[in-house]
Amino acid sequence: MTVVLLHAFPFDSRMWDGVRAIPGLITPDLPGFGRAPLPAAAPDLNVLAEAVLADLDARGVGRAVIGGCSMGGYVAMAMLRKAPERFSGLLFIDTKATADTPEAAANRLAVAERAEREGIVPWLADSMLPNLVARPTPRARELMEEQDPAAVAWAQRAMAARPASTFTGDIPALVVHGAEDGLMPVAVAEDLAEAAGGSLTVLPGVGHLPPLEDPEALLAAVLPWVRR
Repeated sequence: MTVVLLHAFPFDSRMWDGVRAIPGLITPDLPGFGRAPLPAAAPDLNVLAEAVLADLDARGVGRAVIGGCSMGGYVAMAMLRKAPERFSGLLFIDTKATADTPEAAANRLAVAERAEREGIVPWLADSMLPNLVARPTPRARELMEEQDPAAVAWAQRAMAARPASTFTGDIPALVVHGAEDGLMPVAVAEDLAEAAGGSLTVLPGVGHLPPLEDPEALLAAVLPWVRR
C-alpha cells in the first residue's frame, strides 16, 4: 500500500511530519514549495499534477491512495482528471471540489500581487492563520514564512483558475475535515463526501490544518480506513 499526501498552501511536505505512521506514506513538495523549484510554466494546477505523476513514475509507484489537504486536494483532483487509473483510493482533508467564486478568485490575485510586491513576511501569516487554525500552532507560521513569495503568487493564480471537480464514485474515498475550519465549513466536506461517494470524519476542535493542529486525531481517522 502506498499513500500519497499533498500539502496545503502555503506550506511544504513537512506539514505531514506528525502523521508519518501512515504506512507507505509519500509526501512530495509541490513545485515551488519546500525544496522543489518553481515551475517555468504559467500558473496551472495541471502543472503540479503532472509533476506529482512524474515523481510517482520515478519512484516506480503505479497505483496509490492519493489525496491532500486544501491546495493538495485540488492537485489530487487534477491528477484524478488526468490519470484515474493511478488511484486506489481518495483521501481529502479540508478541501473542496468547487471552483472559486469570482470574489475568492479576485482575492487570490490580490494576494499574488502583494506577495510579488512586498514578500510574504509577516503579513501573509498574520492574515491567514486566524482562519486556518483553531488552536495555537507555531509550526504553521514557521513553515509559511519559509516559502518563496514567487511560489505563493504562482500557486494563488493557479488556484484562482482551477475548475470544479466531479467524481465517478467508483474509487473508495475518505473525507476528513476540521470542525472549526474557518475557511471551509463542514457543509463543504459533506458535499465533497457525497460527490465522491465516500465517508466523512469530522475532527472536533480542529481547524483547516489537521496534520499540524492535531496529527494524532488525523491518524486515528485515517489509519483504520487505509488498513481496510
